[in-house]
Amino acid sequence: MRRCFEVSSGAWALFATLASALILVVAVFPALPIGGEMLDVRGGYSYPETLAALEEYGEAGRRAYAWASLTLDTLLPVLYAGFLAGLIHRFRPSERWWKLAWMPLAAGAIDLCENVQIVVMLNRYPDISPGQVAVASLFTSLKGFAFLICLALAIALAVVAAGRRLRAGIRDRAA
Repeated sequence: MRRCFEVSSGAWALFATLASALILVVAVFPALPIGGEMLDVRGGYSYPETLAALEEYGEAGRRAYAWASLTLDTLLPVLYAGFLAGLIHRFRPSERWWKLAWMPLAAGAIDLCENVQIVVMLNRYPDISPGQVAVASLFTSLKGFAFLICLALAIALAVVAAGRRLRAGIRDRAA
């Protein structure tokens, strides 16, 4: 797995994963014919909110959403997890910190679990339980939290690495 982190931390891999993820988020997902706001983008949701959203989607919207969750929204966590793992691996302060690159993979796995829960609800509608909604909402909340932690870690490591480079450059010019 370490080799995968090394590959994902390369400039081209970082660019490709970031660009692909942004295209999905900015252009593809908003254009899907779902007929309402996707549950995935909320911080969480209640049983009544979920029933209202699933009703709003309509049969065709629920089918489109289920298809997108099983295809495009399976690709998205792979892309952002690869990007964040690559950043974390690239900017780790020392070799022993390489295992931090696993964190975005865990966030991506939570996202995939959320997708499964949402697809189950979409396919079972209107026969879904409050417990099913609670589990799906929990995964949605956990996904957002895990993603933000990984993003903050990647940014913090990049800032520390930039600071080290800057200090080294100043020291080299002074010498």
